[in-house]
Amino acid sequence: MNKQAWDKSVDVLVVGSGNGGLTAALCAHDMGAGEVLVIEKSGLYGGTSAISGGGVWIPNNRYAKAAGADDSFDKAKTYLLNTTPEGQVPERLVDAYLINGPRMIDFLHEHSQVRYVTLEHYPDYYSDQEGSMPGHRSMEPEPVNADQLGQHAITLRRSHQMMHLGGLIGITQVEAALLMAQLPGWWKTAGKLALDYLLDIRWRLFGDKYARRLTCGCAGVARLRLSLLDRDIPVWLRSPMRQLITDDSGRVVGVELEQRGQRLRIEARKGVVLAAGGFEHNQDMRERYLPKPTNHWWSAGSYDNTGDAISEGLRLGAKMHMLDNAWWCNTIAVPGEPIPRLSIMEKSYPGSIVVNPAGERFSNESQNYMAYQLETFEKHTEDYPCAPSWQIFDASFRATYFVGPLYNSKFRPDWLLPGSWEEAGFIARANTVRELAEKIDVDPDGLENTVSKMNAYARTGKDLDLSRGDALYDQYYGDPRVSPNPCLGPIQQAPFYAMKVDPGDFGTQGGMVVTENAEVTREDGSVIPGLYAIGNCSAPVLPTYPGPGATLGPAMTFGYQAAKHISGWSD
Repeated sequence: MNKQAWDKSVDVLVVGSGNGGLTAALCAHDMGAGEVLVIEKSGLYGGTSAISGGGVWIPNNRYAKAAGADDSFDKAKTYLLNTTPEGQVPERLVDAYLINGPRMIDFLHEHSQVRYVTLEHYPDYYSDQEGSMPGHRSMEPEPVNADQLGQHAITLRRSHQMMHLGGLIGITQVEAALLMAQLPGWWKTAGKLALDYLLDIRWRLFGDKYARRLTCGCAGVARLRLSLLDRDIPVWLRSPMRQLITDDSGRVVGVELEQRGQRLRIEARKGVVLAAGGFEHNQDMRERYLPKPTNHWWSAGSYDNTGDAISEGLRLGAKMHMLDNAWWCNTIAVPGEPIPRLSIMEKSYPGSIVVNPAGERFSNESQNYMAYQLETFEKHTEDYPCAPSWQIFDASFRATYFVGPLYNSKFRPDWLLPGSWEEAGFIARANTVRELAEKIDVDPDGLENTVSKMNAYARTGKDLDLSRGDALYDQYYGDPRVSPNPCLGPIQQAPFYAMKVDPGDFGTQGGMVVTENAEVTREDGSVIPGLYAIGNCSAPVLPTYPGPGATLGPAMTFGYQAAKHISGWSD
């Protein structure tokens, strides 16, 4: 292909602007790979990374070490081998992740504006397994002010609405745990955040309704984007990849993209890094690959994730793995909100349960969300459906905890809840448990019996059905003020409430099989030269989701690995 066939030529082209893609771009530049270009399908940059809580799970990272955490490669590997089904992930990829994850964090800390804060008390998700840690393996982004981005603040995708106080003020994961459960000191934190927002008149005049302070996923993306701006690395928005371009030898040499209705051919002299997410919003692919019935489930992933990278990988003969899986999490689909909320904290608090149409609990509500959803799939049958499901709670629970969009009755009493929510079948309330069951088409005898059993378990502190509250992770979102079990509380004070929760995900997890350097492989094990894949368009390294941030950690680490391989850099 002669030079005149290209509209532009760069050394490295990255497809996707989430944590993985921006990390790959930044590292490739600083490692001397040459000119780098990032293209993004959407008019906003950040992808699902920006929507997320922003957690990054990297055992033995620099921030944990600085805090004195007692972790090691061997300890982390033992934990991963104990929590990953045998044969699901090659051991060499696990080793590559555990070795290079901390190196990637060191590189970003030393070369860029990326900064993280260790999560001291956020335990690994399978806390009963050997090698697990009670904290310090996950980090969240250090908050950063949006005005540092200048005009690029406008095109930053914001974190999920559930991680904004009052829908406007970004909160960290630590602040969210404090505020949602109204734990001691929450008033002081909420008051300070609200006062800072109200007094920031200059930022209000700028015309941004959100607070200047960025947190969670969009803070992580913003810090990476600031680092790219420092280097003049361009990010082309509204530039979806339409096709990978190969030469006669089968090497990937560029990308055909669409921009303003025009097709452009961009040469990538050294490599193309696919970081374009999964296929969670491609219903045809969901029907083809994911467990049925997918029309009952909601995804909180970016709407732009329609499997473009995976489809191109399939066209070029890339080997695929685990396309039948996703990053599962129950969701709260609020009428009128653009994307569903993730049901993580509220269903874990004492004094509520989640039931199926039989009025029965089917999974430990306080366990990690991935394991909860997998158990839902195991138990769901046509004869015993676990969807739709309902979170059941009482007036005391509603007054004590934030419950999704309901907040709590102190801040949003019942008369302020939209009537349309009940009409749409999203929420229901009644003066008795039996009446509530009839309103939501749940077996009344089953629900009454389940509530009665839960009230007994709350008194004894032992869940005889599902062992809720026994594991350390269960207790992370419990209420330490409640005893004898911080995850168990009675449901007995009228009125009684039901809020619909649906099976869902925040992205698919299957994709192209890659080497330790993120090179895409074919069915025969050979690599497709010039092509790399990271994040949710590649096969997962941590498929069981061992801790908070188990998607972003590998995406960033293998972005770093791809940059090393492309540039020839050695750490």
